Amino acid sequence: MSDAQNPEPKGLIGRFLAMPADSVPKTLFVAVALCLFASMVVSAAAVSLRPVQEANKLRDKQLNVLQVAGVYEPGMNVAEAFAAFEPQVLDLATGEFTDQFDAATFDDIAAASDPELSVALDNDLAGIGRKAKYRVIYLLKAEDGSLDKVILPVHGYGLWSTLYGFIALENNGNDIFGLQFYQHGETPGLGAEVDNPRWKALWSGKKLRDDNGDVQITVAKSQPAAGPDFYVDALAGATLTSVGVDNLVRFWVGEEGYGPFLERLQAGEI
Repeated sequence: MSDAQNPEPKGLIGRFLAMPADSVPKTLFVAVALCLFASMVVSAAAVSLRPVQEANKLRDKQLNVLQVAGVYEPGMNVAEAFAAFEPQVLDLATGEFTDQFDAATFDDIAAASDPELSVALDNDLAGIGRKAKYRVIYLLKAEDGSLDKVILPVHGYGLWSTLYGFIALENNGNDIFGLQFYQHGETPGLGAEVDNPRWKALWSGKKLRDDNGDVQITVAKSQPAAGPDFYVDALAGATLTSVGVDNLVRFWVGEEGYGPFLERLQAGEI
């Protein structure tokens, strides 16, 4: 067959199309094209599912607030039950509420990375590096409108991870109702026992401060001199996680954390 009957492909695209299907250039082209297509599909899915993810994240936070406050019952509508709580943005330095931010949308964890909304810590007992100047807390009101409980977000470093959770206090600002973590990466069967209902139950009824106003709550292997009212038994085989929980709780209920707010609460100013 003459060249006129079977002309050589012209141009880059023509020569590429004329290559065998199993040639290296065509194989690489197909692989790259598939990767690009897959990445676009994943990106589109991530964008489209973001509202669902945010809604699930919000529901999970609300569920944990309900649980630590002792008002959650299986099957209940989480959003409706959460309406009984009053979120407030708290200025940690003054212990007073502020209307500078919307409590429904303010992200205090993200704020801790914002130089204008956070401060670096010199006395970093919780191992968090920086703290937000403002935190969203939750007030649970009784049917008569009086304050029933206060839910405070807490976080700090354990053995392998930062633990995020809530501590629930009675309306006197000193008696602990409960402690619950909703996110951490501690060792299963050891540090992860912070999720064990039996260990969480140990916190109920404990006190933060003694009669002199000093923070005494302690997580340890043996009872401190302050007595059993201020003592939570450490997790078996998870010394460093227990120390982390002890540190983060003492940090957040101390003067660097919610101390000014708790003082106002105990003085009847809230």
